Amino acid sequence: MARPGCVLITGGAGFIGSHLADRMLEDGWRVTVVDNFDPYYDPATKWSNVGQNRRNPNYSIEVVDIRSPVELAERLQGVFDLVIHLAAKAGVRPSIADPLGYSAVNVSGTQHVLEFCRNRGIPRVIFASSSSVYGVNPHLPWKEDDHVLQPISPYAATKVCGELLGHVYSRLWGFQFLALRFFTVYGPRQRPDLAIHRFARLMLDGRPVPIFGDGSSRRDYTHVDDVVDGIAAAVDYSASQYEVINLGNNRTVSLTELVSLLEEAIGTRAQLAGHPAQEGDVPATWADISKAERLLGYRPRVPIEVGLSDFVSWLRGQPGGHAGSGASI
Repeated sequence: MARPGCVLITGGAGFIGSHLADRMLEDGWRVTVVDNFDPYYDPATKWSNVGQNRRNPNYSIEVVDIRSPVELAERLQGVFDLVIHLAAKAGVRPSIADPLGYSAVNVSGTQHVLEFCRNRGIPRVIFASSSSVYGVNPHLPWKEDDHVLQPISPYAATKVCGELLGHVYSRLWGFQFLALRFFTVYGPRQRPDLAIHRFARLMLDGRPVPIFGDGSSRRDYTHVDDVVDGIAAAVDYSASQYEVINLGNNRTVSLTELVSLLEEAIGTRAQLAGHPAQEGDVPATWADISKAERLLGYRPRVPIEVGLSDFVSWLRGQPGGHAGSGASI
């Protein structure tokens, strides 16, 4: 295990970032979190995510926007051994409506973070990339060495740019850059706009669940605990300067099957409302995780049936989460 030091986590008050901060503190790191508390969803949710850690003397949080290099330089005066860069404008469909906004945060903001690292002499960066970079690539399961990337949304394109910027900075200035491609992460604290969270809330409320397309689209759903394990393993990796690595579950689940699994986890039957397929959606995602296994010892351990049960238990404990059981199937 890498000797714990000081880590900066951008986007560290969000879904994945807050879980990662929990883990880094447990592993003995001193953690500084940067987040701008963007109103894409209720900022109070993020403050709730970090509430417990704010009482930890090894944890600090700064409200900083990565679009401002001046803010980064002035507000972050500590010495950092590692940056884990998760901050981004998220979501495929919203990026189609706001491509310039996504570029400003995910491309320019990422370059500002890399410049911050270069100027401070920070030797290592771990970057949160996305399965969306593969786009409509038909060669399933997706492997990192398949360079025919076909992104079909501005969000996906910004993640490709982030990976390439990392390659440039690693090559020119010598620090390590690891790009981890996340595959549809879910679990407690998941963003409310994502399918599992949204569908579960609608089912608990007895409202229709929107199904876009014919229900055959497939996703490689990955529990947040597995993703955090993968990031923690990447923290310990030092064998090369630049790598792109998939972090998925290596199992695809159709939209129809996902709804059925949620019905079982919640104990209610979903009302379905059909809609046309949406721009930016891909028919399938599927991670080849052999590289992650080889380099990081990564082995996902949470099957989706267990992960959904875990998520539903968490959701029922949230405000408006319906602590009682749903209607019987």
